[in-house]
Amino acid sequence: MNKKTFCYGMIAWMLVTAIPAATAQNSELIAPEVENARTNAYERQLEDYLRHFLVEEYEARAAQRWNRDYSSPAALVRSVSPNRRRWEEVLGPPELTKTGVLKRTPHPLGEVQAEWISLPLGMLEAEAVLAFPSGASKEQPAALIIVQHGIASTPETPFSSGNYHEYARALLDAGFAVLLPMNLRSVERRNNVERYARLAGTSLPGIELVRLQHLLDMVLEDPRVDATRLGMWGVSLGGMATMFWMPLEPRIKAGVVSAWYNERRNKMAVPDARYSSFSPREEHAFFNGWLTEFSDEDLVSLILPRPLMIQHGKKDNIAHWPQVVEAYEKAALHYKKLDIPEKIDLVLHEGGHEAIVDEGVQFLSKWLSDPGVKNNP
Repeated sequence: MNKKTFCYGMIAWMLVTAIPAATAQNSELIAPEVENARTNAYERQLEDYLRHFLVEEYEARAAQRWNRDYSSPAALVRSVSPNRRRWEEVLGPPELTKTGVLKRTPHPLGEVQAEWISLPLGMLEAEAVLAFPSGASKEQPAALIIVQHGIASTPETPFSSGNYHEYARALLDAGFAVLLPMNLRSVERRNNVERYARLAGTSLPGIELVRLQHLLDMVLEDPRVDATRLGMWGVSLGGMATMFWMPLEPRIKAGVVSAWYNERRNKMAVPDARYSSFSPREEHAFFNGWLTEFSDEDLVSLILPRPLMIQHGKKDNIAHWPQVVEAYEKAALHYKKLDIPEKIDLVLHEGGHEAIVDEGVQFLSKWLSDPGVKNNP
């Protein structure tokens, strides 16, 4: 045994033996049940204080932090620029640099002749599946949809059945090219990495946004892609990515959010038997400063005036669906005030945690086939 190992072992032994001794000594001064009750009361005070700040005080606080100008779409975008900067601080996207060329390898998915693409970014790699519809060419470039998988899935999953209903394949059949970024999968992995990210002043969604942006730099140069017609459609945690990234990536001209949109204050801070909670298992889903001013209906105003579809199933236990409707109506009010109510839509369906394919494809086809969308801020 070397000296370093011996020292660590002695320190560990001292801590292990000291804790019970301190506890025993402390019990002579205060009864354990009294101390426990006191500490429980303090915990409740802290929870009540923070929950009051996050929930009850939210609307008054947000009213002071947002100064929206609805006189025109351009005025709205300009008026929320301070909020956009603060949202960027929430995600903390790091500075990454391309350190190599884009690599492409065949990645067949059944009948789909896809590619696996990877781009070195220093110690990180940005990776995705890329597939083109038949007939895409320099003469007939296709619109591109970023198809983002959820926490329990992979870039290949949107080509499968289940709650994804092969919506990536449906987009290809509708004439879209699809880019399916690989994000970190599983609750345990995201919990682990998010801890390090917070210590580093960033976040996993912030890192994954920058990875996507570097991939877009390269993919949008492909002559088979119409770079002016870029959309995004994410399911579950992919819906989170769509909501989180559209405010910071103006190249995305239209979005579909499936199985994510919520009454965010309740979801994150008010446990309720009518919906599931991230706490305590999914600590990866809590981001510093998120609920200072960025509940879902307010975050949508950083996406305006771009078209947005929200999809939610009444049997989806991520939310109590009447609360989703209420939060949606608040988001839709931004579009109404700009006199563009047709650019936001809610697909409230009878199913669960899933993508609704036909409506999503139709929505993206409508807005990404219209040349007018190219001029949106």
